[in-house]
Amino acid sequence: MSPYIPLRLIQEVRDRACETCEYCLLPQSSQEATFHIDHIVPRREGGETDVANLALACVTCSLRKGARMFAIDPQTKATVRLFHPRDETWSEHFLLNEEFEFEGLSPIGRATIVAMGMNRSAIISIRKELHFLGRFPPVHLE
Repeated sequence: MSPYIPLRLIQEVRDRACETCEYCLLPQSSQEATFHIDHIVPRREGGETDVANLALACVTCSLRKGARMFAIDPQTKATVRLFHPRDETWSEHFLLNEEFEFEGLSPIGRATIVAMGMNRSAIISIRKELHFLGRFPPVHLE
C-alpha cells in the first residue's frame, strides 16, 4: 500500500469495489497479492488523491496501466483514453463472452483490454475456475 493514501480512503475504495478489481473484475479473494489503489488520472497528470479518482486494481492491471491514461485501439489504431471506472459503466465498454474472454465494445474497451492484458491465458483460466466455483462473473454482470 502506498503511504500517501490515507487508510480511510483505502478502505472506502476497497468497500466500494466489493474487493474486486475495477478493470478485470477479479476478486481479491482469488489472489494472494494485495490489490493496489490506482490513481485513475495519474498524480503526474494532476490526478487527486481522493475517492473520485481512485480505483481498486489487481496487481497486473495496476502495473500494466501504470501512470498512463491513453492506449492504442487495436482496431482503429487511434490513441484513446483507458477505461475510467468512476466516469464510465463497465458494461458499455466490455462484454464477457462464453470463452471467458473480454470483448471490447468501444475503442476505450478494446484499448484497455490490450493495454492491461485482460485476455491473457492465465486470467482466462482463473475466470473459468472462479465460474466453476460460482464466484464469477460478479453479480453486476449477470
